[in-house]
Amino acid sequence: VPQPGLPLSRAVASCWCQVPQICILIVGAVMSEPKTPTPTPAGDTYKGWVFKWTNYIKGYQRRWFVLSNGLLSYYRTQAEMGHTCRGTINLATATITVDDACNFVISNGGAQTYHLKASCEVERQRWITALELAKAKAARMQAESDDSGDDFPPSSAPAAPGQGGTVQNSEVQSALRTLGSKVEDLSTCNDLISKHGSALQRSLSELDSLRLTGEAGDKIRQVTERATLFRITSNAMINACRDFLSLAQANSKRWQKALQAEREQRVRLEETLEQLAKQHNHLERAFRGASQANATADNKNAAGPGKGEASDEDDENEFFDAMEEAPEFITVPLNEEPLAMNQESPSQELVPLKKRRTRIPDKPNYSLNLWSIMKNCIGKELSKIPMPVNFNEPISMLQRLTEDLEYHELLDKAAKCQSSLEQMCYVAAFSVSSYSTTVYRTGKPFNPLLGETYELDRRRESGYRSLCEQVSHHPPAAAHHVISDRGWTLRQEITVASKFRGKYLSIMPLGTIHAIFEKGDHHYTWKKVTTTVHNIIVGKLWIDQSGEIDVVNHTTGDRCHLKFAPYSYFSRDVARKVTGVVMDKDGKAHYVLSGTWDEKMEFSRVMQSSRGGENGAEGKQKTVYQTLKAREVWRRNPLPEGAETMYYFTNLALTLNEPEEGVGPTDSRRRPDQRLMEDGRWEEANAEKQRLEEKQRSARREREREAASQRTSSQSEEGAPHDNYQAQWFDRCEDRITGEQIHLYKGGYWETKDRGTWEESPKIF
Repeated sequence: VPQPGLPLSRAVASCWCQVPQICILIVGAVMSEPKTPTPTPAGDTYKGWVFKWTNYIKGYQRRWFVLSNGLLSYYRTQAEMGHTCRGTINLATATITVDDACNFVISNGGAQTYHLKASCEVERQRWITALELAKAKAARMQAESDDSGDDFPPSSAPAAPGQGGTVQNSEVQSALRTLGSKVEDLSTCNDLISKHGSALQRSLSELDSLRLTGEAGDKIRQVTERATLFRITSNAMINACRDFLSLAQANSKRWQKALQAEREQRVRLEETLEQLAKQHNHLERAFRGASQANATADNKNAAGPGKGEASDEDDENEFFDAMEEAPEFITVPLNEEPLAMNQESPSQELVPLKKRRTRIPDKPNYSLNLWSIMKNCIGKELSKIPMPVNFNEPISMLQRLTEDLEYHELLDKAAKCQSSLEQMCYVAAFSVSSYSTTVYRTGKPFNPLLGETYELDRRRESGYRSLCEQVSHHPPAAAHHVISDRGWTLRQEITVASKFRGKYLSIMPLGTIHAIFEKGDHHYTWKKVTTTVHNIIVGKLWIDQSGEIDVVNHTTGDRCHLKFAPYSYFSRDVARKVTGVVMDKDGKAHYVLSGTWDEKMEFSRVMQSSRGGENGAEGKQKTVYQTLKAREVWRRNPLPEGAETMYYFTNLALTLNEPEEGVGPTDSRRRPDQRLMEDGRWEEANAEKQRLEEKQRSARREREREAASQRTSSQSEEGAPHDNYQAQWFDRCEDRITGEQIHLYKGGYWETKDRGTWEESPKIF
């Protein structure tokens, strides 16, 4: 075989002037090779620019095509690959035809047809080769999926403990499928080499038949001879490949059987070892029981002389009786759902968890003239409007705030992160996840009474304890503090401002949320976006979230900017879309987050960023991020069965108002109007609600009179306090991070609960 490169290039170039029509194809094939890498025949992906016919006005337009996993997709630009695919065709059932030197057509039978044009004939041939390989592979995979499991029927393999056998069987099948796929690729390449080699030989024979004289004829004969040598070498390689293919196909069944036998033997060994371990455990327990019996007998012998021999016989009988009556194996259930470790017990015994309720009484179907109530409320603060319970859901705002912990495991994962930037992704996902419970929840939570509290002790199940207290009534403000054994603390004070605008209701949460992690002392803050309830008067109620959030790590300076896109009828984006970018203190992007606030969030690591793409709304160029494959960081849990009749509560929400022993007298679970509403007794609930609100107003007027009597002459009338109320479990102070006036948990609640001493708690119900 001649050396590639220089000799052949010089030979062809030297006869350029004499036979331009003959040599132009050869020069194009030889000299254009370095420009674009040839696609790997067995590769999974091939990308490049191709011209696609659009219409008679615009003609052929340049598009970015991606061939991957048997699918050919195209985009307007490379930047669109992350979010907008313009079209995809499955090659498994497609036909590929060549029109002329640069044009080719791909069709799946009429529904989709792509008329494409490459930049040159060589580029067209590369795409044809890659497409034929991908088509053969896709058709082969489709055939395998139709008869998958023939070689390894599920019933023929014994299940290994803990599903290990299933995993091993899957690995064996995957390895065999990969090997078979590579062998089929080799067969396809074999056919392509033979096909293209024959075409090359025919072309060279046609050149030789022209009978050129002089130096040009010599060069043509030299090229023909070298092509013949290449053909001989290729044929030898093809024959060797064919032999290997035949050998692999002949022995594949035998290899599969051998692998299956080895796997089954390994499974049997694992089962035997597990049985031996259980028997060893049983013998140890029996031996300890016999030792304790012997020690007891020795004590009896020392106390009662003259009975030593009888006692020894009794001990021996007891030992053997225990062996005979004991089960063959001792099984210790370690299911994490019904059992948990009692961390306060020094013996670390397994203690059953409390079984939580999974249903509440169905919501009654009571009619109500909404407009008769709402027409006088336009423009007013919602918290100052007396509302019947018909608009409510049977939980308080304190319990609704506690629902932010629905996906507390995101903070558990964040606490384990080594990188602060990756930790930021989990914290940002947690900030989004709190809105997933609102998508169908159009009911209004009960406004908490001043001094009302709500505790959620899930330390044994999930490692955290949560406490909320209503620390102000006008404006309504709730302080929330959560401490977790898994390395994080969450605190927030939320004041809700709301306005009724006639057609919709806007709810603006004010206040800052703090998440502090013990590892690295990372301190994050963020705020909440605006919630809008649409179709208040006419139509079906629906909820939207809109606005922007900045999650800031005050320890490192990292920042994540999240944008909640408002719903728009004319937008082509996905509804409820959320996007975000995680940047370090220098403004360099490291992660991109995308998803929806009602379904899931994903994050991708940024490898490179550049200015480009379409211009934004303000004429600025958008930033294009080149990222790795996206990873799912959060997904919404499915709603429980029958949720539509239970106010669309989640599994956690169903348990929030469940009665519990030992909670404080001010806990929301003890609120009578809320309990009556949950039980479906709405008329009684409305009467009880009015009683509680009047009692609260009377208490407020009494505090104002006391505050007025305590004013000193040095205090101006404007700066004098109008209410001397102080929260029971939270102290008012200035936040060292934000400078805001907030309420911080001062401690003592859980200790008071353990003692059961609630004498200092106010009687608000």
